[in-house]
Amino acid sequence: MEFAPNIDFRDSVPEDLDALEAFLAPFVEGKYLLQRTRDELATLLKHGFVAYSGSAIVGFAAVEIYSRKLAEIQALAVAPAFQRQGIGHRLVQLCVERASRERVVELMAITASDHLFMDCGFDYSLPNQKRAVFINP
Repeated sequence: MEFAPNIDFRDSVPEDLDALEAFLAPFVEGKYLLQRTRDELATLLKHGFVAYSGSAIVGFAAVEIYSRKLAEIQALAVAPAFQRQGIGHRLVQLCVERASRERVVELMAITASDHLFMDCGFDYSLPNQKRAVFINP
């Protein structure tokens, strides 16, 4: 997929922490993403990817590896002005490639945007049989 010429992708680095925290803040405030501490974000940077235009972050996603069996794509966000340009797809693809390199057996995503993940090859592992359920204690 072709992206606008001003969009580049790279591994995230510790120096991205301040800019990433500022970039994700509106998504957290809008309840699109879970709030994370600075330490949690710093941990995500190890297996994270940024999309950027000039010096500004315009997208982010990370893989949190729980074990060799399971990892999760977390904090996927693309700036509103840059959405629907394939940036989210590319960030997901980078996460899938990282999980594969780390030899993770299953990669999951908890999302309100199933269509994006389905377009990237994700599917329900056991359709009509099991679902994740949650409670806020």
